[in-house]
This record gives sequence, C-alpha cells and structure tokens, in this order.
Amino acid sequence: MPAGVLWTEEGISFSVAVPKGKNCRLCIYRGKKTEPFREISMEEDILYGDIRSSGIQSGLKDGDEYLYFIDDEPYVDPYAHGIRKYTGQDENGLETEYVRALLCAPDFDWDNDRPLDLPDEDIIAYSLHVRGYTKSQGSKVKNRGTFGGIIEKIPYLKELGINQIQCMPVYEFEDHIRLARNYWGYGEAYCFAPKSRYASSNPVRELKEMVKACHQAGIEVILHLPFYDAMPKQKMIECLRYYRQEFHADGFVVNPYTVPLEVIQSDDYLKNLKLIVKNDEFQTVMRRFLKGDEGMIESVIWHLKHLCQNDHQYHYITDHTGFTLCDLVSYDGKHNELNGENNHDGPDYNYSWNCGVEGPTRKKAVVKLREQQMRNAFFLLLMAQGTPCILAGDEFANSQNGNNNVYCQDNDIAWVNWKKAEKEQWLTDYVKALIRFRKEHRILHPAEECQGIDLTHCGVPDVSYHGENAWQVPNEIASRQLGVFYSGATKREKDLYIAYNMHWEDHTFALPSLPKGKHWRKIFTTTVQEGFLESNGEVCQERKAVIEARSIAVFTGEAYESEDTCKK
Repeated sequence: MPAGVLWTEEGISFSVAVPKGKNCRLCIYRGKKTEPFREISMEEDILYGDIRSSGIQSGLKDGDEYLYFIDDEPYVDPYAHGIRKYTGQDENGLETEYVRALLCAPDFDWDNDRPLDLPDEDIIAYSLHVRGYTKSQGSKVKNRGTFGGIIEKIPYLKELGINQIQCMPVYEFEDHIRLARNYWGYGEAYCFAPKSRYASSNPVRELKEMVKACHQAGIEVILHLPFYDAMPKQKMIECLRYYRQEFHADGFVVNPYTVPLEVIQSDDYLKNLKLIVKNDEFQTVMRRFLKGDEGMIESVIWHLKHLCQNDHQYHYITDHTGFTLCDLVSYDGKHNELNGENNHDGPDYNYSWNCGVEGPTRKKAVVKLREQQMRNAFFLLLMAQGTPCILAGDEFANSQNGNNNVYCQDNDIAWVNWKKAEKEQWLTDYVKALIRFRKEHRILHPAEECQGIDLTHCGVPDVSYHGENAWQVPNEIASRQLGVFYSGATKREKDLYIAYNMHWEDHTFALPSLPKGKHWRKIFTTTVQEGFLESNGEVCQERKAVIEARSIAVFTGEAYESEDTCKK
C-alpha cells in the first residue's frame, strides 16, 4: 500500500493487482524505445492476496515509463500518476496508439500551502473547462488550453470577484467516445493521472502549480471527479484522497449515484473538504421565472432564501450541460446538428426564450431585450442567498451557437470566445458590480438561513415577501411579480427592498413602510446597462414605484438628509 507507485528514500516500489496463477512482468522504458532497459518478474505472495509488489532502489528517474505484462499482455497501471501516449503502426500498417505509465517524482515545494477552507456563504464560484477556457487565440495567454493558462487568467478572475474555480475533469480520460471526440472528459479514465494535453510539460507539476497559484490569490480549486460506473468504490475513495493530499484540492464535484456522499464522509482522510453535487432545481425555477412562466412565485421565494450549500449544492442558471446564458436568451430550441446525432442529443427542455428571433440578429429591440434578460439572470443568480456558480464566459455573453451539448466539440464551438470580452465589456462590468454589491451586504449572503421572523425586535422580520401590495405575498397563479424586503437590523446594515417584475407589462409596487425618519431610494434597475444608477439613485417621494416590464429594481432604506425633508 498504496497501490501504484510509491517513491521512498530507499527507492521506488511498484504494486499492481494480478489474478492468482497469472505471470506478471514489470518493464521500465526510457524515451520512445520499444525495448525496456529493465525488466522484473513480480512473484505471487499469498500474504498480500492478488497484490504483486516489487521495489527498485536506484537507476530510475522522473520521466521514465513503465508497463506491466500479465501473461504477456500489456497492462497499464490504473493508478498511474502520469500517462504517455504514442502513435505507431500495427502489423497491418494501420495507425495505432499505445500507452505507458509515467514515473512522476513527488517532489514539489508547496511553501506551506493548504486548502483555503473559505466559508461557503462568501464563495463566488466559477465553472470552467481547463482546455476550453484559454484555448482560443483571443485568450491572449502564452500557454493556451493548459493549467498554466489558468494561472495567467488569475488576475482576471480576481478582478471579476471570483474566489473559487470548479474545473471539469482534469485526469487522463479517453479522447474518444464511440466515434466522437471526448471533450468534457466523462467515461473511462486513468483517474490518478493529470491530463498531459492540459500541460506544456509535466502535467503533475503544472496542476500543482495551478492550485498553489490559485491559493496564493485566495481562490479555491474544486475538481470534477465524476468517475465511471465500473470503477470500484474503494478506488474512488483512494482517488479523492490522492487529489486532496497530493494536489491540495479544496473539494470535489461528485456524482452521488456513483460514489455516495456518506461513503466519502465516513473516510477519516476526507474530513472537512467541500463536496458538491449537481442539482438543476434552482436552474429550472429561475429560468422559468426569467422567461415569464406563471405559477413560479412560491418556488422562487424558496430558492431565493435557501442556503443550498447545506445540501452540498451550489446555485447555477447555466452549466456545461445546456445553453450558455447568451444562448439561453437567443434560442428557443437546441442546435446540435454538428454533433452528428441528428440533433437528438442534449437536453430537450431548456426553458429558454429567444426574445422573438431564433439565433443571431441585428434587430435593436431584440438585442436590447436579450441584454436586459442577461442582466436579470445574473441578478437572480447573485442575489439568491445560496452559493452562486457562474459558467465561464457568461460574463461577456459567450455563445456556443445554440449547441447545448458540446461534449464532442473540442474546437471554437466549445472554447470560450475571448474576443467577445472586448465587445461585451459592459456585461463584465455589470457582473463585477453585482458581485461587489453582494459582498458588501451580509444580509445577501448570510451564514444562516433567514427565518422570516423579527429576530431583533425592530418591528419587521429578517426577510419578508410582498406583491404589488406591501405585506401581501402574491399567490395568484398568474402573478409574475415579487417584492423581497431584507431587514438590515440583523446585520446593522441598510434595509434592502428588491422588486422583481418578470411580466411583460409594467407594474406599480407599494413599498413597505420604513421607521420614521427614513425613506426608500432606488439605486439599481436592470433596465439600464450599468445596473446601478448614478448620483446615488432616485429618492422615492411616494411610497410606491413603477417597475418596468421584465426588470428588477433595488431600493435602500435611508435616513432623510435633513429634518425639513423628514417633516415634508
């Protein structure tokens, strides 16, 4: 133990499971040579069951390759820390690929690095594909499509306000599924080996460098480890331990149907790490509310206040499966024709709305409405009290041309288009401002879920819900309007009132009464590109406000500037 390769002061030990009665040879290679420069017979030992083990004291180095032969059939170590692939020709002259395991020295200067363990309520997460995030030329990084490319984008992530990245599978997966390219990384894999295509040299070292650089910038690193169905549960647990201990991963996105959370949580080596499972309930509810479906208010109320992280979930409106945000407001149906499956793949129900025209358009009214809908979507995501997760590129309207299942598109369709970052800078600035606003107001990201009761004896509950009439929750099936009143007394902040109008008509909201000496000021609306209004917004002289169609507005409760104004 452990299985695979272990570097010690005495040398390197190799362990592999081999069925009883079969012969096993360990062959060591250097470079592309087809003949091994060292070969060892691995004998059975009844004391260790099916495990064959052997140690080599000297003569090996980082970058050497090894391969087992079981009854003369090549067998790649499933615990390999690195994989090297070669192409050649078989006896019939056809191109073939052969694989060897790679020896990866464990020495790395972590400089006292540890997982950050940031509070879930303070997290702004960002989901990305390591290759696709920086592979396009527009990314303007030196090491495009690699762990190093992520390091180069850290200043951008910090400026945006991100403090956690969630990386799709980074291990050495099979590059093809059936006849299609495997871009996402699901399916059978060498799960202990960081993917060589995601590195410019040594993938093990570069993944460690990425994690270390992110930690130094205050950014957590969460790894998607979906595994595959046939993988033994014990091997999954060992893989989680490996990435936690050897790569300092802050946590993992896992499939609870493949490896149950209680199995992970029962392992003493895996205590106090972040475990995330995907759940699209928030996505479905908010997408339907966004496009104006009826009967959504009750569900919206629940999801706005529920701390999803208590269920090992994060909020998201877009994810790698399904439309990007730009496509969500630009297409009614999926357009996966280029995937080669006659558009039968990918989710059929996306709860999207194209705002009147399918796909790209120059119609100013449609473009304006789509921009407003994207602002609404980001507000719904970032002002909900659970932990939000942004899909990489959504902050500058990245598009996949209506493809909602780019699992096989390792090209410009799936890669983040950084050229749009310059064109849609207004949206990036808007997202930055929303993230900053969320961080500045603890009542928008509390550590404990709001109770809906008056905790501070100030006369109003910590959170309350309203319709067009104050203190009356809209329970009509046709209602698409909601007001949310956050009392600042619990956090010693200003009161906040958020008015949501997802109807296609304007509506007048009666604002809740404030204590004597205070009034409401409108500071934000999604009807303008910047979101936040200039000159500290507009004072509401009357206790009501018109909320324009398909828009959201924010009001703060503030003291009157003078006694005369107060009397007036």
